[in-house]
Amino acid sequence: MTARTDIDLETVPRLAPHMRLRFDQTRQTWAVQAPERTFMLDTIAHAIISRCDGATSIVGVVDGLCVAFPGAPRGLIEKDVLVLLQRFADKGVVIA
Repeated sequence: MTARTDIDLETVPRLAPHMRLRFDQTRQTWAVQAPERTFMLDTIAHAIISRCDGATSIVGVVDGLCVAFPGAPRGLIEKDVLVLLQRFADKGVVIA
């Protein structure tokens, strides 16, 4: 069993090698696809995952989201990003 990856503000996340961010034409929504499973993304999840490029830390992701969603409080954005990315890290969707 592998150790759990803890996600924090300094983590530099990216999609795991076997994961692909794709637009699902049938459902008209974004999804992360992997062998045997698909994770459907809402607008916010897509905004987060699309910024996980392996070069930008979570602080950078949050900064970008603060610009994209100027009315949202930074603390709420940070919390949402950390929760989503921790859940995806626990499922092997993102790695650091």
